[in-house]
Amino acid sequence: MNDLHALEQELVRPSAALVSDLHELEGDILILGVGGKMGPSLARLAKQAIEQAGIQKRVIGVSRFSDPQLQGELEADGIETISADLLNESDLAALPSVKNVLYLAGTKFGTTGKEAFTWAMNAYLPGRVAEKYRNSRIVAFSTGNVYPFTPVTSGGATEETAPEPVGEYGQSCLGRERIFQYFAEKNNTPTLIYRLNYAIDLRYGVLLEIAKSVIAEKPINLAMGNANVIWQGDANEMALRSLRHCDVPAKILNVTGPETVSIQWLAQEYGKMLGKAPVFVNEAQPTALLSNSSQANRLFGYPRVTLRQMMELTVAWLQGGGTILNKPTHFQERDGKF
Repeated sequence: MNDLHALEQELVRPSAALVSDLHELEGDILILGVGGKMGPSLARLAKQAIEQAGIQKRVIGVSRFSDPQLQGELEADGIETISADLLNESDLAALPSVKNVLYLAGTKFGTTGKEAFTWAMNAYLPGRVAEKYRNSRIVAFSTGNVYPFTPVTSGGATEETAPEPVGEYGQSCLGRERIFQYFAEKNNTPTLIYRLNYAIDLRYGVLLEIAKSVIAEKPINLAMGNANVIWQGDANEMALRSLRHCDVPAKILNVTGPETVSIQWLAQEYGKMLGKAPVFVNEAQPTALLSNSSQANRLFGYPRVTLRQMMELTVAWLQGGGTILNKPTHFQERDGKF
């Protein structure tokens, strides 16, 4: 596992392009919602890139920090932290003015039954943040769930595809986008809507879920027969580099891997690696929730970590007894209920 941990660290080091971009970027960096799945690694990547650039720039992470251990770990890594509830007006007002804002706050799982809270987090709060940081650049994380299902032979939804979200989660995320778009134009705030799906890490994600199902001989639902995935380190790189591409009107950018991955093929390949025969239920549908990332590839190049690398690392991680986060993606859902 020591070798695997070392390899993982190598795969999350900042690229020369990221170091160069942050060297040219004016101002400090604020990450709202740093306590989520991607926030900690995003903050650490920013800090490493700043150190390599040889410049002085603060990285500030804001979260409720329900896990105080995470707050201590981030501070030990040189990241400033602020414990705050962004829905609390006094907490939001007390946050420092920072030139560059990455907005990761939001809610997905548990939406069903808590629809009002979901809309408050995903559509009301963005307006409060956009007003607070009207003089900043904002990269607002969003999701491919705002798109309709597209034919698996189409190459996925592009940034020009009209949104047509299924279910209240996707609808609330489109609300988040529209609010940021409105305030970008109202206040002349350079903004980028960062439509991401699906980031994977050794501890969570689509690849891990399929591999675990193969090991446990648990039936794999093929109804959502295809997906896009991207290594979390690559997604973090693109998020930070997106700060230099914010615009008015807000720029929309799909971020994911270049492949339309067959879930059946993925499970069969894992079966070969693990010596198991995957079990399937349902038939693959002709449509899926897919995004076309060619615009991001043009801006930032292709992801550094390939699909095959991610697959092999995931198997090695599971076989080595690596820690796993209990944060399923629910990528199989076709009714938009989370």
